[in-house]
Amino acid sequence: MSDAKRCGWCGTDPLYVAYHDEEWGVPIYDSQDLLEKLILDGAQAGLSWITILRKREGYRKALDNFDPQKMARYSDKKLEKLMLNPEIVRNRLKIESVRRNAQAYLKIMENQEFSEFLWQFVDGEPRQNKWRTLKQVPAETKESIAMSKALKKAGFNFVGPTIVYAFMQAVGMVNDHLVTCFRHNEC
Repeated sequence: MSDAKRCGWCGTDPLYVAYHDEEWGVPIYDSQDLLEKLILDGAQAGLSWITILRKREGYRKALDNFDPQKMARYSDKKLEKLMLNPEIVRNRLKIESVRRNAQAYLKIMENQEFSEFLWQFVDGEPRQNKWRTLKQVPAETKESIAMSKALKKAGFNFVGPTIVYAFMQAVGMVNDHLVTCFRHNEC
């Protein structure tokens, strides 16, 4: 679909285009998949998404396929080892947040599905936006602010309102494909 009209942010990089065309904005309801996306969005802070996308398989390998039970038990020695791994972003705070966020995830899962916890902020249904230009798309919303506060209260970090809104877009909680994009109606 090389001649399809897409959202301008994905450019022409084949990996980015495939991500836009196949993943971004598709609703995800699996709790562990949502944890993976949230951790990856936190790793993106200060970087471009394509950087994280290129390292996603490295993250999966380094972080035991985002198994929350394993990540929650990572020792300080394991975190130090991750600091030496060139297949992921080697930022100490972001690496330490993996263990912390997995622990917070497991605590939430004691009482309810993580998916339910997150999707409650959009009443369980994707929000259908009708943006015509990228300039109209907000960096954060009242829902992302509320979700960010709830995640922080639960013990997560690297979950500010802007990171959370990017996460909400990626996992289909909001459909922010432009109305001119071929994916808008599909999502």
